[in-house]
Amino acid sequence: MDYQQVPTVVALARALHEVEPFTRVVTQSEAAQLVGGHLVDLLGLQGNGARTTRLLHDKSAMRALLNEQGIAAVPFTANPTREQLGEFVAAHGAAIVKPTKGSGSLGVRPVRSAEEVDEVWAWREEFGIGDFLVEKLLVGPELSVEAFSEAGRHTVLAVTAKDTDSGVVELGHVVPAPLPGEQLEAIRDLTVTLLDAVGLQDGPSHTEMILTAEGPRIVESHCRRGGDFINDLVRMVYGVDQEEATYRLAGTSAPLAELHPARGAAAVRFLTAEPGTVVSVEGLDRAQLMEGVVRAAVSVEPGSVVGELRWSEDRCGHVIVHAEDAETAVRLARKAADCIVVTTEPDPAATAQPATLDGLLGAFDEILDPFEAQPAE
Repeated sequence: MDYQQVPTVVALARALHEVEPFTRVVTQSEAAQLVGGHLVDLLGLQGNGARTTRLLHDKSAMRALLNEQGIAAVPFTANPTREQLGEFVAAHGAAIVKPTKGSGSLGVRPVRSAEEVDEVWAWREEFGIGDFLVEKLLVGPELSVEAFSEAGRHTVLAVTAKDTDSGVVELGHVVPAPLPGEQLEAIRDLTVTLLDAVGLQDGPSHTEMILTAEGPRIVESHCRRGGDFINDLVRMVYGVDQEEATYRLAGTSAPLAELHPARGAAAVRFLTAEPGTVVSVEGLDRAQLMEGVVRAAVSVEPGSVVGELRWSEDRCGHVIVHAEDAETAVRLARKAADCIVVTTEPDPAATAQPATLDGLLGAFDEILDPFEAQPAE
């Protein structure tokens, strides 16, 4: 069944719960977190209820909460007019525009100067972004914090360093992030403070941050494991699979029993290509045999259409490497990724892909908020 059909999910869950009561409702899907939180409250289960899942899914709601509580505050405004956007950029120098809900960097765009305001506003209208927020553009290394919670007790498993190559789409990750101890301590403390503020009770969390000159600042957070194979990197280095640990919450074994100090480092590097029709994919076999490579794969083949890099789904494959340290892992991942060449030729179809937010989501049969599409009851 379609989990986005909320009345159907509610009716089925109620009926099954009466026959054989559930102990947990969990999901790793982004939009499904809202449905899961609703069911936790509806059925009176232990776990993350609707308040928590809504705060972690709605970026405006989370930012407002953090600012109200003085937790690494970041200036922001929700749904400004064009004039207000210009005023915000003038006041703060630069800004980032993004939908209030979503993931994978979809619909995210920086405004680096007042001269870009009109262009970005026109793009926002054309792309069809509904509710959106504008935040001060944070500058510094990007990272994420992978954590796991049990009855409101939070354990930071790993800090992941990110590479966006100055864009908004993530092109690489490495675990553990090569940062000094005092920065890691500040990052861990801020993560725990955030998770307490939103009331996270159980399961994995993935919190994205930027390490600014003033210290770490939260970008967004989610009550699920991170995407982009980050869970695989954490498992290789620290021994914990966050999805497996989630299911252990309902059992008798300790969810984090396998957690151990870092064993080397692991990195993932994503493949990209010029927009157009794929005519050849070369070098995959060679990359799979290179030093440190755990996995190398491509998601396109001759005849596939590659669009411009707008979100995570526009990438063409990946390479995962395990090595003795973060610097080596990143270097080997780049080297292996460079061996894989996806060649395209210009094709009007590459620019004729769905050019709106709803169009791109529709291609994957997803919506940003199931409750906006269909009320629960």
